[in-house]
Amino acid sequence: MSDQEFTPVAGQPVRLTDELRLILAPNPSPMTYLGTNTYLLGQTSIAVIDPGPDDDDHLAAIHAAAGAGDISHIIVTHAHLDHSPLARRLSKQTGAPVYGFGHAAAGRSTVMQQLADQGLAGGGEGIDVDFAPDVIMASGDAVTTDEWTLKALHTPGHIGNHLSLIWGNAVFTGDHVMGWASSLVSPPDGDLTDFMMSCEKLAQIDAHIFYPGHGAPIIDPAHRIAWLIAHRRGREAQILNALTPVGLTADQITDMVYVDVNPALMPAAKRNVFAHLVDLSQRGLITAHPTLQTDAIFTAKN
Repeated sequence: MSDQEFTPVAGQPVRLTDELRLILAPNPSPMTYLGTNTYLLGQTSIAVIDPGPDDDDHLAAIHAAAGAGDISHIIVTHAHLDHSPLARRLSKQTGAPVYGFGHAAAGRSTVMQQLADQGLAGGGEGIDVDFAPDVIMASGDAVTTDEWTLKALHTPGHIGNHLSLIWGNAVFTGDHVMGWASSLVSPPDGDLTDFMMSCEKLAQIDAHIFYPGHGAPIIDPAHRIAWLIAHRRGREAQILNALTPVGLTADQITDMVYVDVNPALMPAAKRNVFAHLVDLSQRGLITAHPTLQTDAIFTAKN
């Protein structure tokens, strides 16, 4: 199924397999595409994966789709406002514990913590600062019922507390791998160095299908991951080619390499460029003057 063929209606369940249903949240935007994909896995013991934004209609749609089934687990891939807030009300109503990697800043790398300490705030979908899972899931941890098993894989990059969930030969990839767009990497929550390492982790899994947080299921995961890696390497080459001996700011570089982007997405593009600049700086390929910050002057090393 292509993203052009993926046309769910918000609130109306879509059966993907005998065990898996999707409910689209009513939150379309340039950052969320058609809206957030909430997944219901199982029939009698149901895992709700990414409950989505705190929305009354979406909450009612989840309950309606569950029907006589027991919502026994609530699993959140990451703490962005379009994925996690509804977990609190759903948990209170059902008694199901909330699973996740940790609070919103969990898994943040040292350099990103330094940027956060300097006052840099996240962009994009917005951070659910109140997110606090009842059960912490680290890589390798599994949740099992008589119907299904989900195994956690920590995949930071889009945000430090991002989890992917392995279900047999399928993976719920949250916002790390999507078909309709490349993932936003917005420091200090997004970390491109981590993002690339997480792509390599996912590439090592023999998955037949990815279920993303937005957009259609990805039926050729290996090809999509290879595209994501190549896309990022291509963007890196553009940035390095743009740098001059005099130096440029992140905004100047963005204007040079994003020439056809929707103006509404330019703030996200600038964050993506800065993510590349942080990564290149950490790898010793460029220098930031006077220090690594959003308004620094960046120059390539000889």
